[in-house]
Amino acid sequence: MAIVAFLLVPVAQAGFRSAFQTQLARALHARHISPARTGAIVFDLQAGTTLFAHNARLGLRPASNEKLATTYAALTALGPSFRIETDVLGEGHQDSTTWQGNLVLKGYGDPALSFAQVNSLARQVAAAGIKHVSGRVLGDESWFDTRRTGLGWKPQFYLHESPALSALIVNRGWTGRYETTRPALTAAQLFRHDLRRAGITVHGGTALGVASDEATPLAQVQSAPLSALVRHMDVHSDNFYAEMLLKEVGAVQGNLGSAAAGIAVERQLLRDAGVPLGGVRMVDGSGLSLLDRWTPLGLATLLRTMYQDEDLRPYLLPALPVAGKTGTLVHRMRTGPAHGLVRAKTGTTNNASSLSGFVGERYAFSIVENGSPVRVLNAEASQNRFAQVLARTVASTS
Repeated sequence: MAIVAFLLVPVAQAGFRSAFQTQLARALHARHISPARTGAIVFDLQAGTTLFAHNARLGLRPASNEKLATTYAALTALGPSFRIETDVLGEGHQDSTTWQGNLVLKGYGDPALSFAQVNSLARQVAAAGIKHVSGRVLGDESWFDTRRTGLGWKPQFYLHESPALSALIVNRGWTGRYETTRPALTAAQLFRHDLRRAGITVHGGTALGVASDEATPLAQVQSAPLSALVRHMDVHSDNFYAEMLLKEVGAVQGNLGSAAAGIAVERQLLRDAGVPLGGVRMVDGSGLSLLDRWTPLGLATLLRTMYQDEDLRPYLLPALPVAGKTGTLVHRMRTGPAHGLVRAKTGTTNNASSLSGFVGERYAFSIVENGSPVRVLNAEASQNRFAQVLARTVASTS
């Protein structure tokens, strides 16, 4: 175990730190969890020091702690007030009450696009005085690439851990009893149905297509602000939102709506912020990939960076689950000093368990535990104990 050395510290204070570190080391120890595949670190946010470190520079599978990097990239590259559009574009022209040509439903990557919003688009077209469409309804998903999953995902993750990724997808791809593998085409079919309900006759069928640059804007809906999308992603650890937002970063700030383009932007932002990227490998936005690697040092530094940024902190803190109260921490640390005090992002796969976040305004910490497989309950118990030790210190000094 690597313990950070402190110089020129009063004897009493040094003794406290030594005992504190011992408590943290004991809390971290768990049966059937390999110390060699476990990393942890604690920063004192007030003193600006490192209080504890064990394998802090070891690259480990982060599971959903990967979403912390996605959070930073989305909030920084796009901004908390950024909204994602879904548009109806007309190819052709309007002749009295007839649209001569096709209508195109174009998606720009809204992960929360709903049935109600698609219905609103249809009603907006009707309000423009259109009662007939001579052509077809096309679904345009060209804002993103056509890759439906993340690189390095297990095959069973497709649809089970995340819907099919597309720039145009309604209700997460669910239509009644099944989850579609062709989300843009399904969206076009739903829109055509809603047009008919709005009193518009569509003479053609539905297909995939790409709107021309000369297409006429006819209707538009927008997502909730990005801050709300990020909050949902982190509180509920939503893999689909994470992958969609990563591609959105790539589409808006990079050269393509792909995970690779999003990660290129993300890596540069992290590097510019001084987050140590040694031992870090990012290939998706959710942490489902078996190829992802993060170090506890990198994760804790990222958290500290966001916490110290007055523009980001108001959006980061509400996005993290609260121990014993919200999201993926609602059933953990329901008693003890950590209850209601710890805000942290969880991460769970069959080979990784992680917890990274804050203890009040005092500590930033990161714990990542790997195994083949990892004993999740044992790992979570050790993380809970670790957080309780930190919280107890905060409670005793408040």
